[in-house]
Amino acid sequence: MSKEVSYGGQAVIEGVMMKGLNRLAVAVRKPDNSIVVQKRKLTPLSEKYNFFGWPFIRGVVTLFSSLILGMQSLTYAANQVTEEDEELSPLEMGLTIIVSLGLALLLFVALPAGIIALIQQYIHYDLLLNVIEGLIKITAFLTYIVLIGKLDDIKRVFMYHGAEHKVIHNYESDKELSVENAREFTTLHARCGTNFLFIVIILSILFFSFFGRPPFLYRILYHILLLPIIAGTSYEVIKLAGGDNVNPLIKVLATPGLWLQKLTTNEPDDDMLEIAITALKGVLPEEERGEEYV
Repeated sequence: MSKEVSYGGQAVIEGVMMKGLNRLAVAVRKPDNSIVVQKRKLTPLSEKYNFFGWPFIRGVVTLFSSLILGMQSLTYAANQVTEEDEELSPLEMGLTIIVSLGLALLLFVALPAGIIALIQQYIHYDLLLNVIEGLIKITAFLTYIVLIGKLDDIKRVFMYHGAEHKVIHNYESDKELSVENAREFTTLHARCGTNFLFIVIILSILFFSFFGRPPFLYRILYHILLLPIIAGTSYEVIKLAGGDNVNPLIKVLATPGLWLQKLTTNEPDDDMLEIAITALKGVLPEEERGEEYV
């Protein structure tokens, strides 16, 4: 990969959001088959405060900014598809993120910690307990993905997710951005958010091995306090996994997340690839967009 800037994105309802360093674009196919594009300029916090761009800290900043931008993009896409005009207020946005994080903590922290509290008296090895807890988290995560993946609307979102990855691969290959070229690439990508979440689970097994077997409430508290550190570390792993000449250890950490993407990405059709290309061109520098871009 010879590109200096890494682009990434997110599937939304009937569309794709793409984000560069200073730009964001959301392309959505409306019910009448037309394509609408929302473009925004972004000002990274690291440009205002340098320490937000430091390794490990930048991962936490990216996580929360991605949650906010993702919610805004989903709202925009939903409005285009339903032809409504609603916006989330800052309060509604904050409450939505808090509720989402709360449900995630309940399913992936409180539930595993509760099960561990019940069985830890029968297991004498702390590392084994943490491995079991990690397996419970993975099982809960896989079950959640499989269940939502059965919904027709989510199946289409997963197809747009696949389109996003194929188009990013197309761009990073230095081949001309086109539906024909994008078709040949895989729907799996090392810098995917699915991969990030899986690495968070894997690294949590290692990090929590240093805390022995704390009581239930302390176990939950340690998870919450260590989450920024684990998220920051996971971001650095993902960043390295998406680069050239990947370290074998990084490749091992990233590989299970790539396998997991077989559940969160589906093969897209040509119309979806067109949407993803349109979104990506919305954030590329002018000289890279191509003559056909308007």
